Amino acid sequence: MIKDLDASAVDRHVLIVEDVVDTGLTLNFLARTLSLRLVASLAAVTLLDRPYRRLADDVPLEFVGFTVPDELFAGYGLGFDERWRALPDLYFVIPEELPAALTGKG
Repeated sequence: MIKDLDASAVDRHVLIVEDVVDTGLTLNFLARTLSLRLVASLAAVTLLDRPYRRLADDVPLEFVGFTVPDELFAGYGLGFDERWRALPDLYFVIPEELPAALTGKG
């Protein structure tokens, strides 16, 4: 963790908001860490979910926007190589079709 909470989470209802949940390892870590803080309840929401990539079984994922294929996405706040976050919609990123200058290859 780079930064901890600024306020106590004891007896608070906590909602973790994720952009993408893949393996679930990060969400599992956050859930375990926050549960030690005696929260009243804990749930998570994600825009994009890839449950077939899950390595952690115990993730408190309550709300899912979309279950998506194993593709890279950009736009709507998601970036690829720190680009395209401001696009107003979600797009598939196909790395092999990108110019070499954008992928760092070549």
